Amino acid sequence: MHILVTTDTLSGVWTHTQELVAGLVNSGVEVTLVSFGDIPLPAQTSWMESLSGLDYCPTAFRLDWMQEGQADFRDSARYLAALVKERKPDLLHLNQLCYGSLPVRTPRLVAAHGDLISWWKAVHGTEPTESHWLRGYRFLVTQGLEQATVVVAPSFWMLEAIRAHYTHPKRDAVIYNGRNPVFFNPYVSKQDSVLAVGRLHDASKQLALLTQHPHPVPVCIVDSDGPIAGPSTPISTDVKVQASEASVSLKGMQTEVQLRMLYSRAAIFAATSCYEPCGFGTLEAALSRCAIVANDIPHYREIWGDSAIYFRENDAESLAEVIRRLHERRDLCRGYAARAYQRARQCFTAKRMVEEYLRLYRRMLGLEAAAA
Repeated sequence: MHILVTTDTLSGVWTHTQELVAGLVNSGVEVTLVSFGDIPLPAQTSWMESLSGLDYCPTAFRLDWMQEGQADFRDSARYLAALVKERKPDLLHLNQLCYGSLPVRTPRLVAAHGDLISWWKAVHGTEPTESHWLRGYRFLVTQGLEQATVVVAPSFWMLEAIRAHYTHPKRDAVIYNGRNPVFFNPYVSKQDSVLAVGRLHDASKQLALLTQHPHPVPVCIVDSDGPIAGPSTPISTDVKVQASEASVSLKGMQTEVQLRMLYSRAAIFAATSCYEPCGFGTLEAALSRCAIVANDIPHYREIWGDSAIYFRENDAESLAEVIRRLHERRDLCRGYAARAYQRARQCFTAKRMVEEYLRLYRRMLGLEAAAA
């Protein structure tokens, strides 16, 4: 089987791609990988070095949700169509919504990892104001979803958002994201501290909720805004800020090794986002045996159920109360950490995710064979 996979280097889709592609290649699948966005740094692509069945084609085409992305879409679509004609893959796994409308006969799976309109509504409470650009974006996304052979979302919440804002795909499915537990250490002695990870400039991450009330434990916020290369010496970018009597440590972007160490040492992970369709940070924390304190939104409820402890939606005071409760009840904190770890290991591993995609690929190819 030969699969052409598209990805981007600017979001959690890259993490999804790393797990998916590595799993596919190790299962004997030939993969052609095409990336959009910035050309990745060597540290981002080091995971590819041992994958002999992978052909990687990096590009700098802008993404569909960018203001300039629609201009690049025509050129990137032509590039993809030409690549399909040249490489002749059996199936396309497209991690961008618009490319479901590629003018090729190859079966097309479109993965809905997020979109501009559902993000805007989660952050602002309403859809964005109509404009020529937005109408163009909505048209391209709707066309891609309607013409895809199948649309996959990482949660039922995300699938319903796609249906509400764009269209009902002719075939759809939910496959939850997964991570390889071997990358994370759940056995390090925990420090009585809180960790949060996210892009500081992204309003949906709501990291400022942690700065609005004092906490009885140290709080560390890590900026994940973009990739960095692995330096030869450790990064030291700690900044202490005082906000409403809360002392918070801000860390700049970390290497994967540094971030995994932070996960392993933190007792509590604060999942503050109001929009989190991928959710890799929370999953990585759970695999590191952190207690998950999550914003009470439908996505987190769907993924974590009673394995997380929730604070009132978007409420900084409630967040502080829950952190204080876990600090005072160490047994409760350890209990929630164990619950999150077990749920992550049972439900959200890369092995399970790859197996589900492989089953879907085979069904798609069977459907196409029957149709032919």
